[in-house]
Amino acid sequence: MGHVPNVTRADAVAAVRNPLAFIAERWTPTHRTVRRAALYSLVMSVVIVVTGGAVRLTGSGLGCPTWPKCTDDSLTTTGAMGFHGAIEFGNRMLTYVLCAAVGWAIIAARSEKPYRRSLTRLGWAQFWLVMSNAVLGGIVVLVGLNPYTVAAHFLAASALIAVAAVMWQRGREGDGEPRPLVGRPVQQLVWFLVVAATLLIAVGTVVTGAGPHAGDSSEVERMPLDWETVAKLHAVLAWIVVTLTFALWFILKAVDAPKDPLDRTRDLFLVLLGQGVIGYVQYFTDLPEALVGLHMLGSCLVWIAVLRVLLALRERPGTAIDLPAPAAEATVGTRG
Repeated sequence: MGHVPNVTRADAVAAVRNPLAFIAERWTPTHRTVRRAALYSLVMSVVIVVTGGAVRLTGSGLGCPTWPKCTDDSLTTTGAMGFHGAIEFGNRMLTYVLCAAVGWAIIAARSEKPYRRSLTRLGWAQFWLVMSNAVLGGIVVLVGLNPYTVAAHFLAASALIAVAAVMWQRGREGDGEPRPLVGRPVQQLVWFLVVAATLLIAVGTVVTGAGPHAGDSSEVERMPLDWETVAKLHAVLAWIVVTLTFALWFILKAVDAPKDPLDRTRDLFLVLLGQGVIGYVQYFTDLPEALVGLHMLGSCLVWIAVLRVLLALRERPGTAIDLPAPAAEATVGTRG
């Protein structure tokens, strides 16, 4: 039988009062472990969006007709609720997996040596986004899948993906002052690209809200807009994003930019190409559920690719100074 370390009463009190500090004092993860934890969090952020789309596309949005319970009498789905109840409840359970992934990212970042406050705060930002979006998801159910709340739910998930992507990138960098790799005109062009991509995603939620996939088998109110007109606006924005990406690649080549921004711009263009093909095929085939689901996945990948282009425009050298970890966080998430 292995040696069991003695746990003093002071240790137990410290673990209860500040578990993150207690773990950090006794464990130092490798940089690779921290990066992987951030990547798992990002992957689960995408998975929860895709499975949420599956809930809507299978008409299971009200499979659990209330929240936070599944029914008024049961916390979980019941056999009588059938397929739709299982799908909706399964998606709710994945939220706990997402919470575990985000929690693991927070613990790994908090325990890394030297302590990196900025990285840990990105983990806590994900935690609060997950919590707030879980409440928003409950509101979506309670208001009968109102399309405006559904749109807000997706936009909040996109914000979560953005923070997770930034944390993943920051885990690969140091904490020195960022040094730009391209000139200001190129940086401004990329910010135009980010704004255009944000508008593209926002209008995409309007297409969903006005479109035929209401998320439930019963009649659900849709946004009072002409679906085809909004879809065409969405396509115009997509072409703007593609054009900006194409122009960016040529400009980066012309100014002999470093390899990383060029590679990420190329990756974004390829993702946009695939997403565009899916988008046009689904439009001309009356929105089959499988293609709509792939398009939602593509939306997440486009957003991540755009952010990676933005983050590739600068580099951060290794940690300039070793920041000491705080002795204790007075408030959970404010100093962690």
